[in-house]
Amino acid sequence: MGLETRRRCAWLGFKEEARSAVIWARKNVAVTSCPKSLVTAESETILEDFLVRRRLGGIALSELSAKRAEAFLILEQALATERIDGEYSTR
Repeated sequence: MGLETRRRCAWLGFKEEARSAVIWARKNVAVTSCPKSLVTAESETILEDFLVRRRLGGIALSELSAKRAEAFLILEQALATERIDGEYSTR
């Protein structure tokens, strides 16, 4: 059994099963398939855009599409949670 099969990588086409083993977990999130295989080019672009805008001095939500504004708010909340927990790293 290969690593891709053990991690239930999404690109292998496994069906979601109620009793699947947890493959990855962090805090209050747990998934039954490899989360890396679910990252899309669009989600990477949104994350990079978020980080660049934060670095350059802020985010004007009124200038963003609704989808991107919602993504930025989710990312901002996740970043704040990491900072509160003392796990934020600039590496």
